[in-house]
Amino acid sequence: MSKKLQTADGVEHAVSRKDMTRAQWVWKEMKTNKTGYFMVAPFMIVFFVFTVIPVIMSIFLSLTSFNMLQPPKFIFLDNYIRLFLDDDIFITAVKNTLIFAVITGPTSYLLSLLVAWFINELSPKIRALVTLVFYAPSIGGNVYLIWGTLFSSDAQGWVNGWLINMGFINEPILWFFDKKYVMALCIVVALWTSLGTSFLSFIAGLQGIDKSYYEAGAVDGIKNRWQELWYVTLPVMKPMLMFGAVLAITGSFGFGGIVTALAGFPSVEYSCWTITHHLDDYGGQRWETGYASAIAVLLFAMMIGANMLVHKLLAKVGQ
Repeated sequence: MSKKLQTADGVEHAVSRKDMTRAQWVWKEMKTNKTGYFMVAPFMIVFFVFTVIPVIMSIFLSLTSFNMLQPPKFIFLDNYIRLFLDDDIFITAVKNTLIFAVITGPTSYLLSLLVAWFINELSPKIRALVTLVFYAPSIGGNVYLIWGTLFSSDAQGWVNGWLINMGFINEPILWFFDKKYVMALCIVVALWTSLGTSFLSFIAGLQGIDKSYYEAGAVDGIKNRWQELWYVTLPVMKPMLMFGAVLAITGSFGFGGIVTALAGFPSVEYSCWTITHHLDDYGGQRWETGYASAIAVLLFAMMIGANMLVHKLLAKVGQ
């Protein structure tokens, strides 16, 4: 690629990328595309101020002892050593978080994709209605109320009442206060509410696929809908798939809100205690900001690692 440079004699000469330093090339590209940079600038400023700076500050504070009242005291890696060698509750939180993430992340992602694919085959009016039905649980504020009523711990709870009437049990089960049941129930509720923004993005991606791609695929030998999905639909939807994966990973690691609403803070015997709970405990209850920052940094690293893994897996789609 080359650009034209006009010299003093009025003759234009081609200037290639090799004739410029990296800084000169970047500056020339920015001037050429200044309108685009101007349009992107508000988002970049907000992203830098509210995302990049807090992450950098968290990394710095994770190396300090800081209680919000006194100046930070640099202690190097003591917070991380304490997390892994001295904090048994944190190890429990990591285990529970990984269980939640491994189960709810891939399951909700595949569920959103398959439901979106199914709904996309419906007529426009029915599609709009079914989309609303599937999306409603993720935005409804009464979801926890419904599940709390279904699995209420007294005999008035629907599930307990049904089981007692059928003779399966003699006394009510403390569903959200019994460690044998609480994690499974929280996972079910998480999956119930997982058809959120990623679900809508998948439907939008499916609606935006040019029908000519399917005709070309048929000419090239695609014989059924599953081959069509793998070799045509998914490769075209890669940006939407990545967007949905990021949302699924974020949701699976940030599982604390559902547990707190259903099982309390903390849950019985820490059976559903997650990293976000641990972070909230030390950052919002005990005001050990340096220690909470170390927890946040580790959670951030886990999410980045999961995103990188998913990115590699999605790169193989359609190959």
